[in-house]
Amino acid sequence: MNKKKILNDPVYGFINIPNDLIFDIIEHRYFQRLRRIKQLGLTDLVYPGALHTRFHHALGAMDLMRRALNALQEKGVEISDKERQSSMLAILLHDVGHGPFSHTLEFSLFKGVHHEQVGLWMMDRLNKEFDGALDMTIEIFRNKYQRPFFHQLVSSQLDIDRLDYLKRDSFFTGVYEGAIGSERIIKMLNVASEHLVVEEKGIYSIENFLSARRLMYWQVYLHKTAVSAEVMLIELIKRAKTLTQQGEQLEATPALKIFLERNITDKDFAEDPDILEVYAHLDDSDIWGSIKFWQDHDDKVLRTLSKMILDRKLLGISFSNEPTGRIVTDDLIQKVKDLYGVNDEEAGYFIKTGSVSNSAYIASGQSIKILRKNGSVVDVADASDLPNIKAMSKIVTKYYLCAPKELLN
Repeated sequence: MNKKKILNDPVYGFINIPNDLIFDIIEHRYFQRLRRIKQLGLTDLVYPGALHTRFHHALGAMDLMRRALNALQEKGVEISDKERQSSMLAILLHDVGHGPFSHTLEFSLFKGVHHEQVGLWMMDRLNKEFDGALDMTIEIFRNKYQRPFFHQLVSSQLDIDRLDYLKRDSFFTGVYEGAIGSERIIKMLNVASEHLVVEEKGIYSIENFLSARRLMYWQVYLHKTAVSAEVMLIELIKRAKTLTQQGEQLEATPALKIFLERNITDKDFAEDPDILEVYAHLDDSDIWGSIKFWQDHDDKVLRTLSKMILDRKLLGISFSNEPTGRIVTDDLIQKVKDLYGVNDEEAGYFIKTGSVSNSAYIASGQSIKILRKNGSVVDVADASDLPNIKAMSKIVTKYYLCAPKELLN
């Protein structure tokens, strides 16, 4: 069987699958599941074109990794065939642990388990199936490999993941302010003392990259309507779990039902190998299919939230610089009780407060390093003669209040 296939990507054009192992990993059920998980969760309720999937993103990131490795090799960085394959697999599988609606339900379906950890468990399973072929891939993903720049290409403040999702999300949403020059940034990458750096002449491309990331967060990822929809979905799953654990029989797919019946933690994943396989059956369609049943359920909260999400009759949302006071929320809860004919506890599902934060660049930790012409390496915030990068290092937090629109007004 010919496994060196060519895929047509709407962002980059033709993408080559370079070898048999990568083809077999792409064909695996763990990876194929990403076709059924949208990259931006419920953001298509705001931007109708945002229907691309984690599958799209992972393949695009793999192609960008190939280009980045080629650019580094052209500058004399030695990269073995094994390192090339392992780093391409690491970026290909970096999101394999995502659950339905990507980040939205990460802490609703189970507690204290990040998608990166679930992804590592899946990689371990794949490694056993492929007789240890992913040993180096897992080392790179966990930042245990002796050459740190490979991990930094997979996960850092200027990684291949971000280079792809900013360009891809900008393309599918039509928010062109988020478009970045990923090709030029890749050409500016280099390695110094086995760490990833950017050549000094690429500093303005980095500034544009950080500016685009900041804009995409406020215009897309933290768009107020998308935040409202995500809050409602989280509350809906919370209500479904509560009812199920009280003995109510809810219609749900077999995989989702298990996660509704149990408060699964990392300990459960460790002690019961079957949990990971059940999780591997979960995707967006489990949630949508169940919601369509729940819109006719007797429980008023479950029914109302389901109908609101299906019909895009979302809760209103307002952002402010200060948290919402208890007096305001208590008053709104009383009004929700009258509006929907529910009790205090049930009214709480329709009044939610919280916060969102946007930080385009965090100077601490794995910061972006600039390689100056004299050979010295400095942080991008110190290398730039432009004040924007320093300004973008500031974390901006906004507080939100979600409530029925007629009450919020």
